[in-house]
Amino acid sequence: MRKTRYALVGTGNRATMYVKAVCLTYRDRAELVGICDVNPGRMEYYNREFLKVDCEGYPDVPTYTSDRFDEMIAETRPDVVIVTSMDRTHHIYGCRAMELGCDVISEKPMTVDAEKCQQIIDTQKATGKNYRVTFNYRYAPRNTEVKRLLKEKIIGEVTTVNFEWLLDTSHGADYFRRWHRNKANSGGLLVHKSTHHFDLVNWWLDSTPKSVFAMGDLKFYGRINAERRGATRFYQRSEGSELAAHDPFAYKLSPRDRKLYLDNEKYDGYQRDQSVFGDNISIEDNMSVMVRYRNNVVMNYTLCAHCPWEGYRVCFNGTEGRLEFNVVEKPVTKAGEDMSVFGMREEDRTAGDKPEIPQIIVQKHWMAPRKYEIVKGQGAHGGGDMNLLGHLFGGVTDDPLGHAADFRAGANSIAVGIAGNISMRTGKLVDVDDLFHF
Repeated sequence: MRKTRYALVGTGNRATMYVKAVCLTYRDRAELVGICDVNPGRMEYYNREFLKVDCEGYPDVPTYTSDRFDEMIAETRPDVVIVTSMDRTHHIYGCRAMELGCDVISEKPMTVDAEKCQQIIDTQKATGKNYRVTFNYRYAPRNTEVKRLLKEKIIGEVTTVNFEWLLDTSHGADYFRRWHRNKANSGGLLVHKSTHHFDLVNWWLDSTPKSVFAMGDLKFYGRINAERRGATRFYQRSEGSELAAHDPFAYKLSPRDRKLYLDNEKYDGYQRDQSVFGDNISIEDNMSVMVRYRNNVVMNYTLCAHCPWEGYRVCFNGTEGRLEFNVVEKPVTKAGEDMSVFGMREEDRTAGDKPEIPQIIVQKHWMAPRKYEIVKGQGAHGGGDMNLLGHLFGGVTDDPLGHAADFRAGANSIAVGIAGNISMRTGKLVDVDDLFHF
């Protein structure tokens, strides 16, 4: 059997999942033929350590800096290009890959604004190449069970959805340490993070967004907010900072982070461990969005990025009842040694436990509520990563519920975030049809 040839663009931490799948889990049917990145040091790390250790002795792969992308395609002849670069560059490599005859697997979000989205749509239409977006949350067994129940009309026709997503002071804070804190790079959390959530709703409802209204602010992170809470001492990054050593929000670089990022700052200046209470943060940490879908369902959505625990709650109201879906992904966050630096008291620290068993509760009109058992997924994102990788690289083709997401799904998921960003800026309701067209 001929192996499928893959090339990778972007060698940050997120890429490791795909590389390990190609080079280890599915190496009998897949091979990595080229690596491309703006940072030669990170590519060297992949060859020197990641492929050798995590992928159990995989041989060196040719590397190419970003300005040599076309050269990589010509010399390595990949069938598929995996795009895991910075969000604002997804369209550059995705479109060029299609123009050069390759299919594309793109990390979410597909891109960050309407113009780039239209470029991807137009290029796919012109080339006819396959463009997939990796929505791993679709593949989690718990989310699949919600899809199955709604498809069976367990509560009749859905009328409204209330969706609350909580990011904790570890994971949520991390978006404010990295390149994501610049909205031009990531589209903000409504695009970078919430694309997962909006895609789930699109998929669950089997519909697409029609109009969007949103409000959002930076209320917790950032220097101005820390000053309002009484902070007077600040640092730029965690590495080498005595102040950071006592800050629970400071990021402690892991051994891999040090090799992947710190050791390679000399090439691009990127700092992985910036302070979440620094200046120059242009994304929001609290957002509320109202969406009308083409099937007339209305959703109220909120995202908070500084919560004490992490998870989500979704409530579907229907013509025959109500479905409630509760997921705790991470229990109460454990604090560091000293929380007083930014106005938090030692006695307020908690490290309690919260049950991590997802719950689906259905209550039909005039009936007692019923709880549904959920098969626990293995691995990250509720088991979504493993199932997604099986579809992408393992030859899995059975897809009765439509888990696989193409460029249309990618566009419809970011449509809510892009429209939300416009609405937050203008204070107006945004018609999704004005953003792009298929």
